[in-house]
Amino acid sequence: MKIAVAATNKNKNSEISPLGGRAPFYLIFNEKGELLDSLSNPFAVGGGGAGFAVAKMLADRKIDTVIAGGFGSNMIGALEERGLKYYEMSGNAQKAVSKAIS
Repeated sequence: MKIAVAATNKNKNSEISPLGGRAPFYLIFNEKGELLDSLSNPFAVGGGGAGFAVAKMLADRKIDTVIAGGFGSNMIGALEERGLKYYEMSGNAQKAVSKAIS
């Protein structure tokens, strides 16, 4: 199981980004809550379609669950289409992952 958290920074104690599609970074955790990777979001700045593109990027990386402060309707549709679970949370990324896996 892999969990992606939309984050404001690259480390596990980053705050969760309020915007899923435009988050500066995505932190990838395993089912034990261990940080595996941090990705710069190439869709954080630019034109429309960020949510759809981020959903595809995460699905291609075999992510199972996505956590962000909020999701737009296009991103929700793209996540659901790919079978990814998603949760809206705020606060610390590491703590959110602990909640999601418990």
